[in-house]
Amino acid sequence: MMNFDITSLYLVNPCPLDDACYARSMHASSILDHALVFSSFEDAIKDLDLLVATSSIDTVSEKKHLRNPMFLNDFAKQIYDVDGRVGLLFGREDYGLLNDEIAICDIMVKIPTSEQYHSMNLSHAVGILLYQLYIERTEMPVKRRNLDQVEKTHLYDAFKMLLESINYPVHKREKTTVMFKRMMTRSMPSKWEYHTFMGVIRTAAKRCDEKKER
Repeated sequence: MMNFDITSLYLVNPCPLDDACYARSMHASSILDHALVFSSFEDAIKDLDLLVATSSIDTVSEKKHLRNPMFLNDFAKQIYDVDGRVGLLFGREDYGLLNDEIAICDIMVKIPTSEQYHSMNLSHAVGILLYQLYIERTEMPVKRRNLDQVEKTHLYDAFKMLLESINYPVHKREKTTVMFKRMMTRSMPSKWEYHTFMGVIRTAAKRCDEKKER
């Protein structure tokens, strides 16, 4: 929860929040300190405006509405349009939410998983759902600037110049240049990496040429 800026934790009839709980929480113990504990499901949801059930068990029939889910990716894109307090409900580790608990909820969300094994550990399910919500509302780091065609041409020309400067065998130059192009394309260097690498190539070529002149 703390990884993804979620701080309000509601617990219904939980196990004791003992030393083992705090040891596992590491530096997120403040979430446990401020967790609200309720004796019933009904009490826990009283101040929530939208209830979101989570379950790995769904139905393929549109006529059965109880477990007809919205998938996580679509849910994350739409949930921030909701005005009010949203409750994300996770069930028990062994058998999840009961049907009557899901029926009270406004919507059910499912994390797509393999047909061979639907269910996830509770902690994993919470982490994935909160991560998806987080990236939908968080400005991601600026994407690095990759090379344009002009810069690629300069880089390949510089590499050819280096091969000439070190007297690389003529019959191998074409294949080696192609290999270099493929390698650089797979690595997708940034502009900063490009300028650094160009500096190395040009310096090496210049040193080789100076030795030749001597």
